[in-house]
Amino acid sequence: MTRKMIIDTDTASDDAVAIMMALQTPDIEVEAITIVAGNMPVAQGSINARYTVELCGKNVPVYEGADQPLIRDIYRAYFFHGPDGMGGMNYTAKTPAAEGNAVDVLIDTIKANPGIILVTLGPMTNVALAVGKAPEIVHNVSRCVVMGGAACTVGNVTPAAEYNIWCDPEAARLCFRSGLPIEMAGWELCRGEANLSEEEMAYFKNEINTPLSHFTIDCNVSALDANRNWLGDPGLGLPDPVAMAIAIDPTICTRKSKHYVEIECDGTYTRGMTVVDEIGVAPYDTANVAMWQPLAQKGDPHITVCWEIDAKRWKDLLIKTVQA
Repeated sequence: MTRKMIIDTDTASDDAVAIMMALQTPDIEVEAITIVAGNMPVAQGSINARYTVELCGKNVPVYEGADQPLIRDIYRAYFFHGPDGMGGMNYTAKTPAAEGNAVDVLIDTIKANPGIILVTLGPMTNVALAVGKAPEIVHNVSRCVVMGGAACTVGNVTPAAEYNIWCDPEAARLCFRSGLPIEMAGWELCRGEANLSEEEMAYFKNEINTPLSHFTIDCNVSALDANRNWLGDPGLGLPDPVAMAIAIDPTICTRKSKHYVEIECDGTYTRGMTVVDEIGVAPYDTANVAMWQPLAQKGDPHITVCWEIDAKRWKDLLIKTVQA
């Protein structure tokens, strides 16, 4: 059976590869792509998404949404993805953005498609605004796969936080508390053996040798440089495609568990931290801290945290999607 999906993204290089994966999966029908401010300004993210749709030969509408976080100043990721978000490739799109606001499209599309899969690849501003406006939509979402956070590990924009959550922590907090069936796929899942190696990248370009395999590597040239010289990883990390792989095939996540997860919004050094309560001790009764009593009614496990993936199977899925 066909599975319906809606993708919310701040389209830069790894987002584009994730979008491509969804569009190239036969049993996934992407109803719409909604653009949020984050890595890129909304207008550039929209161009990047529309180019990707065109490259895949699809006809999926791309809608533009929130151009800034709920209450924060916006910080771009040009340093990581390049001036256009696509490694300086300067792709252009022939089709215009669809008419309509991304927030309203999220609401209408989710209402019209009970059981739809929601995948978020950027800051959660659009989704927070949609849930705030129409909280009943959470019950129509079967899975909400979030590329965001760092589950009890180092962040990628601060020591404590991953960029998507850090960029608009208030939006992430609203979504994490909303009742959405969130599956948190943190950036750490793309590291180590999940990186594409030099040999694997050469295989994409020289052996697979399709427009989509070249696109996968070419648009990530700036990200590869940042991954190696800034983050110290050996190859190309692709956090959004890893999250999309989990959305397409949940069994690629080999270890997951449900936990109470809170988003830190106020900390001087911990803004955007995804605080995962692994052992059931939070939140605490602040009126009687000495007793360290969990408030069970507030601390029930409600977020599925993805801890580990099958790196080979995620790469095999990516290869499958670029072979056409």
